[in-house]
Amino acid sequence: MFEDTQVKEINRAILVGLNAPSLSREENATEESLEELAALLDTAGGTCLGTVLQNRATPEPRTFIGEGKTAEVKELVGTLGADIVIFDNPLSPSQQRVLTEELGVTVMDRAALILDIFAKRARTSEGRLQVELAQYKYLLPRLTGMWKHLERQEGAIGTRGPGETQLESDRRHIHRKIAKLESELKDVRRVRATQRERREKNEVPVVAIVGYTNAGKSTLLNALTGADIPANNRLFDTLDTTTRMLEISDTCTVLISDTVGFISKLPHQLVDAFKATLEELTYADLLLHVIDTSDPLWREQADVVDKLILELGAAETPRLEVFNKCDLAPAEILPHGEDIVTISARTGAGLDKLLEAIGRHLDTGAKRVTIHLPYDQGSLLDTLYRESKVEKVDYTDTIDVVAVCTPKTIGRLGLLVEGWQPHKEDWED
Repeated sequence: MFEDTQVKEINRAILVGLNAPSLSREENATEESLEELAALLDTAGGTCLGTVLQNRATPEPRTFIGEGKTAEVKELVGTLGADIVIFDNPLSPSQQRVLTEELGVTVMDRAALILDIFAKRARTSEGRLQVELAQYKYLLPRLTGMWKHLERQEGAIGTRGPGETQLESDRRHIHRKIAKLESELKDVRRVRATQRERREKNEVPVVAIVGYTNAGKSTLLNALTGADIPANNRLFDTLDTTTRMLEISDTCTVLISDTVGFISKLPHQLVDAFKATLEELTYADLLLHVIDTSDPLWREQADVVDKLILELGAAETPRLEVFNKCDLAPAEILPHGEDIVTISARTGAGLDKLLEAIGRHLDTGAKRVTIHLPYDQGSLLDTLYRESKVEKVDYTDTIDVVAVCTPKTIGRLGLLVEGWQPHKEDWED
């Protein structure tokens, strides 16, 4: 998809942004957001030749930045030899079409660039499904511009010529593709729901790592679990979710997953498409919000993540704020307080405190016990393997099992547990 705008083939770019009081904070461009756009371009394999930041009261409906600034950008394109112009602000399909004609080179916005990066980085079949769905939803309203060279004058004889026929054919094709992809992602949701039910039945707590892109989520997962997933210093380095077991203590084991990094102005098509993955946040028992303390804009980045967590319906999920890269941040700005942990995933500093904090939130009251199973109840051993952490099995007069069990499991086994004394809570479901 997007064969005419793929950054891997078009590398030399001018970046353009508009700052207007009439635009929302998310829609506006700033020097900082243009710097982030340049980092995104670098991630996609492109080169930034220059940036243009326009200040005006309101966007110009036709060219967005105004005729004069458009002419200035066109001159810059010719002087520097750029072959693409990327806008930090969202462009309407008509504005994108007009600007492409006026500037004589491909024009795209931040959303299209992010979609290109996601398409390149997605590795799993699920990730590719999600990105393809987002691309088709982005492409659909822009089809008219792609068929501009075949359009007929409106109202003239022969209006329903090959251009319009092909346009309508493409629209129907994309609608069919979108429906098919949405159906396949529903199947993904069903599989995830089944996996989730199994985890809940086995009472395995789930921890989800969230955060702004490049905050160090993958590095943290590697440091905690030895996951050995790529963790490079670039935006959206990993897109596909990785889940690993993490032993918090002798009696507390959790599943911990990283998620796709968030970013300001994340295309809504991507948020919608990735809900199959991101909905896991709403079912997690604990969120680790990883924040890059060394970034001067960490507060704004944390706000972006908070808003997306709210949008995804996970605002009520318990959360730890994990301030990462403390080895690179001035000591006087390092935050502290309840449900706040300061770490360096790269050096390992503070990871013991993080494990303690996770344990405080997720300790289920599990205990290490010895269970004596009569041989005629040997089938309970399979249950123990499913619901508990079995550490040792000896076959003597009985099947002697050493396992870490939740209070519910201990109560269900009752007298088979060595030293068991009945308590009211043991009988509660």
